Amino acid sequence: MSTPITDVTVQLIGEDGNAFAILGKVRREMKKAGVAQEVIDQYQEDATSGDYDHLLGVTMEYVNVE
Repeated sequence: MSTPITDVTVQLIGEDGNAFAILGKVRREMKKAGVAQEVIDQYQEDATSGDYDHLLGVTMEYVNVE
């Protein structure tokens, strides 16, 4: 697996699997870690441009998922 775009780690295992909950949690963690707003906005645009599996794949491109 390749290295994510950011060094942010997000705990998703055991969390609500709802797409909006995942999107919100990742955005909050990225913002808390000081990631540039442009990167956060690009994540949201990329993540919401497909189905649920696409969202998960994009999320793993941007953050470390636990």
